[in-house]
Amino acid sequence: METKVVVERVDVKNPIVFTSFPGIGLVGTIASSHLITELNLEWIGVVESKDLPPVASLMDGVILPPVRIYQSRTLEFVLIHSDVPIFPHIAYEMSEKILDWVIEINARRIYSLAGVATFEDKKRVFGAATSKELLDEIKDYVEIFKSGTISGIAGSILNECVVRKFPGLALLGETLGFNPDPRASAELIKTLNKIFGWNVSVEKLIKEAEVIEAQMQKLAEQARMQEVGRREELPMYG
Repeated sequence: METKVVVERVDVKNPIVFTSFPGIGLVGTIASSHLITELNLEWIGVVESKDLPPVASLMDGVILPPVRIYQSRTLEFVLIHSDVPIFPHIAYEMSEKILDWVIEINARRIYSLAGVATFEDKKRVFGAATSKELLDEIKDYVEIFKSGTISGIAGSILNECVVRKFPGLALLGETLGFNPDPRASAELIKTLNKIFGWNVSVEKLIKEAEVIEAQMQKLAEQARMQEVGRREELPMYG
């Protein structure tokens, strides 16, 4: 059960590292996928494990390993993006290997991009950090995630940061959690724009959200019509 980070090179000195793995509403995954395409990020390596699902992703017919590492020389960051969920039994080992590598490249910070499910779904972005000083850095841009849990590898990475006293933060896009939520991902990217002074467009994500919402509305209407049809077929007695 060996996990390895395999990277050709990192051209960014003291980068900020972002991590994104599939989770609630695919909020972080959609956001990181958008960053990859919108910023034309450079693919520099992979995270390998024998316990990853045996799948390969495809992009325009080209095979892509499921957990990939990208860099942006212009914006000076590194992004670890996964197309597949990470099984709980390898989450801690993978977190350890990622932190080993992050420290090796002299990274400044590590951010976990993920989602958080609520019943309100106001599309807020919540923040958490491994220290009060780090929380002060983002408190003007997010709502503080005061209590609750961060599950999966996003949580185990932050736990590893605490153990090693490495600066770790989480940005959590609010979602209902049942379906892919590009609108929540767009809010997450808007927050990154504010924190880091970026200007990444979210127009495509908003259009994607509108398409998904229209599809869900259509499915809901079809389900409603089917239910009405069934009631009409069944006579009432008594």
